[in-house]
Amino acid sequence: MAILELNFKSECLAMQTSVTVILPETETLYHGPIPKYKTLYILHGLSNNHTTYVRNTNIERYATEKGLAVIMPAADHSFYSNMVHGRDYFQFVSTELPHVMKNWFPLSSKKEDTFIAGHSMGGYGAFKVALTFPEKFQAAASMSGVMDINYIIKEDCFENFSTRAITGEMTSQTGTENDLFHLLETNLKNQVELPTLFQNCGTEDFLYEDNIRFRDFALAKNAPLEYRESPGDHDWDFWDKSIKEIIDWLPL
Repeated sequence: MAILELNFKSECLAMQTSVTVILPETETLYHGPIPKYKTLYILHGLSNNHTTYVRNTNIERYATEKGLAVIMPAADHSFYSNMVHGRDYFQFVSTELPHVMKNWFPLSSKKEDTFIAGHSMGGYGAFKVALTFPEKFQAAASMSGVMDINYIIKEDCFENFSTRAITGEMTSQTGTENDLFHLLETNLKNQVELPTLFQNCGTEDFLYEDNIRFRDFALAKNAPLEYRESPGDHDWDFWDKSIKEIIDWLPL
């Protein structure tokens, strides 16, 4: 695999940003046209950045075994939202980034070849992007994800972080574009064909109950969700195992 760290100016962020890219190396590089690669977008958690998965997991080896391209953007503390006091990170990750990456690299544009995943804040972001644009993704996965943004607002779960930059003075995100429960229910009511969803969480994770609430809600509505749990905390031991589990689960 080739690993690249790119720095470029994002139009919708109006600033320089960074993304780490893993690309398969194939024999066709010198003997014929390069294939269009199946692609996994991976979104980092609140205290991380675009280098997180390369530094803390065996993502390169897992992707190599499957011939999978991996795109890992930086998204600050945005919760993958168009922030009230900040940048339009949802627009960047959901729309601008895929457009730029497909122009620069041989990535497939087909829905059936495109996947998104993340952990913690990134798990929330992965489901939010996939449920907002279900026509773009074949599968989406959340590892120890923040499934209810209202829980984060109410409980103030993360040290030295305020959700006001994201939501402003709104104390509830119920029924908005930031509400995963609302996005899922709206799609199901409208009979939208959803990506296949994967959700897991460690049983010792502080977000475990939050994950159980979303799981029960989704399964009660017959959403295409596969849920798994195992002993584990909100840490890289759990997420390294989880990202391999997800890549093995993807329809590759």
